[in-house]
Amino acid sequence: MSRPTRTSLAVLSALTALGLAAGCASPGSPAGSGSGDTSVGGATEKAGDAVRPADGSPFWVDPASPAARQIQRWEDEGRGRDAALLRRIAERPTALWPAGDDPVPVIAEAVAAAGREHRTAVFVAYNVPHRDCGRHSAGGAEDSGAYLRWIDAFADALGGGDALVVLEPDAVAHIVDGCTPGEYRAEREGLLGEAVDRLKERPRTKVYVDAGNPAWIADPRDLVAPLRRSGIARADGFSLNVSNFQTDAATRAYGLRLSEALGGKHFVVDTSRNGNGPLNGERGTAWCNPPGRALGTAPTTDTGEPALDAYLWIKRPGESDGECRGGPAAGTWWPDYALGLARNTKA
Repeated sequence: MSRPTRTSLAVLSALTALGLAAGCASPGSPAGSGSGDTSVGGATEKAGDAVRPADGSPFWVDPASPAARQIQRWEDEGRGRDAALLRRIAERPTALWPAGDDPVPVIAEAVAAAGREHRTAVFVAYNVPHRDCGRHSAGGAEDSGAYLRWIDAFADALGGGDALVVLEPDAVAHIVDGCTPGEYRAEREGLLGEAVDRLKERPRTKVYVDAGNPAWIADPRDLVAPLRRSGIARADGFSLNVSNFQTDAATRAYGLRLSEALGGKHFVVDTSRNGNGPLNGERGTAWCNPPGRALGTAPTTDTGEPALDAYLWIKRPGESDGECRGGPAAGTWWPDYALGLARNTKA
């Protein structure tokens, strides 16, 4: 995968890709997410002018996201109608997934840009050792020491800016479903707890430990003990539905049950692609680039539920879940799929 070039306005970095541990996880577990190569904070003046962030959200919008750059390309090619549809993605805030090799450039640039607009930057920390059970996004940090050094760099780059971090999608749910081998589970829980503590040293950072989705771990009470061992008490809450397609209603109900079992912990929900809910009838492959899906509720803190802190676009809409249904590698920008999400959206 080629990397973008450095520009005068932003440091560009390859971002990680998140995949499903197909064959280990349940059919409802998260699909590939994260991102492929992307820029942060305004690569070209022309691209930056192509989109204007939608009002009504406190979260920062990257003006040089893959969707924003695609709009400019399509406008140059005379595809004005498609470009206009893609604004439904480009004008909304999406999470950044800083790379495992060096998270600092992406984080520092985004936090600075968000600060200039008095907004909150949203990130995903996804680099835990033995992640994804050896499947689509196998790897992560080489060992616990490397992971803690990475988390330290991640936290330092956040500085005193307003930030929200979703911590390690899949990590706890894979402990519960057995996909993570037993010899790694205690280490993982310890690393997650350390990550919570180090990130929470940042004065204006909120941290949400990922807890899967309603179609993955059927009984949310099964998540309580591993979440507690992973530092949930010291985090701001947990995240649900990352890269998945479960409806707002189903995820909210599940989240409230888990919140009650955790003594009232708050939560956030990924609504990036759940506008039409999950794909029915193909449980084994419903996670991977399912057709007919749509963008979901726009990112907001106005949820109508006190325990639900925000709807977020954690998965970056338009980036592939993996090489299925004609898609590119997990995390790679796929404009045709992005266009389908936008076109199917009822907004």
